[in-house]
Amino acid sequence: MLQESHAYSGFAVRDLTAAKDFYTDMLGLVVEEGEMGLTLKLADGLRIFVYEKPDHQPATYTILNFPVEDIDLTVDELMGKGVVFEHYDNLPAPQDEKEILRGKAGGYGPDIAWFRDLDGNIFAVHST
Repeated sequence: MLQESHAYSGFAVRDLTAAKDFYTDMLGLVVEEGEMGLTLKLADGLRIFVYEKPDHQPATYTILNFPVEDIDLTVDELMGKGVVFEHYDNLPAPQDEKEILRGKAGGYGPDIAWFRDLDGNIFAVHST
């Protein structure tokens, strides 16, 4: 039944205008405005719905992951635009000076770094 549905995911922000500016200017994403909110237009035709919720409380986990070919270059570019990466003390290995967890070297999965949007939603970039 639902396997034929063109499902999509979504998340909330407090202010759609500020969110659109952040996703467009800071992250370089293609963002489409619609009647009900924003649509993040990602690779492979993936669409993520972003809606306004004034009393929004961000999740305590990563809500959106961006696989990238060169994590160091991506982190450097995002930091250059003002994106601040998260530091976590409870990871299986320490993060480096860029706040990247070097998972590949330690056998913990991909190299990964986390950051938040303006509303505290947690995103990640990780090596492919």
